[in-house]
Amino acid sequence: MRREVGVELQVEITEPTHLELQIAVAQQPGVEVTEQLSVALNGQQVEPVEIAGPHGTRIHTLPAGGGTLSVQYTATILGRAEPPPVTAYDLLAYLRPSRYAEADKFYGFAATEFGIFADSATLLERVSSWVGTRLNYVPGSSDPIDGAVDTLLSGAGVCRDFAHLVVALLRAVTVPARMVSVYAPGLYPMDFHAVVEAFVEGQWRVVDGTLLAPRSSLVRIATGRDAADTAFLSNHSGTIALDKLAVTAVVDGELPGDSVDELVSIG
Repeated sequence: MRREVGVELQVEITEPTHLELQIAVAQQPGVEVTEQLSVALNGQQVEPVEIAGPHGTRIHTLPAGGGTLSVQYTATILGRAEPPPVTAYDLLAYLRPSRYAEADKFYGFAATEFGIFADSATLLERVSSWVGTRLNYVPGSSDPIDGAVDTLLSGAGVCRDFAHLVVALLRAVTVPARMVSVYAPGLYPMDFHAVVEAFVEGQWRVVDGTLLAPRSSLVRIATGRDAADTAFLSNHSGTIALDKLAVTAVVDGELPGDSVDELVSIG
């Protein structure tokens, strides 16, 4: 499989700050990635520092004074990534409640809704379908600080909200789950996308309650507990405004099909 992805963004910085970008394709064995990253502040090229995060995540960080920051990133991905490794620590860490996936608030509710399903594969399908039918996908309907409880009560959200609720419910029924930001060929409207990985039958399997893009075509960017770990842009101390964001993601040929009852891994 050949996939082409990219992003162009422009940020206005009104006070000096420190920025983090998580837009580069994750480092994973089994795929060949050809990429280019360009960062300019007020028309002058700058070189961000790349920091290796967990699960192949790559963080590009830079101090930035006032002005206009322009970022362009393109990548070509050939092949499919090998199944991500599973560590004993991950299986513990991704059962814990987190900032936006408050699993401890769902224990009783999740047991009532999903406690009758014994195997993890069935749980995966049921939770994904339940979230997909209970929530409406409504751009602009949620706040960046909303968590899974807020999303359930409002009944609407965007991909990150769907993902947070899926993560919280799966953790509440003792299925380790984590959030992944991805490039998603086939997504409409095109943007960064957020999905879930759950530990099922010895592997990390991808869950997408929105069903907006085929899971087998997804390209991993960042992996973590929730949106606090996977945001494409983080700002520390200063004041910024995002003026432009354009994301692209396509496959060579026809998009693959997808079915919610199939076990799929991000590759």
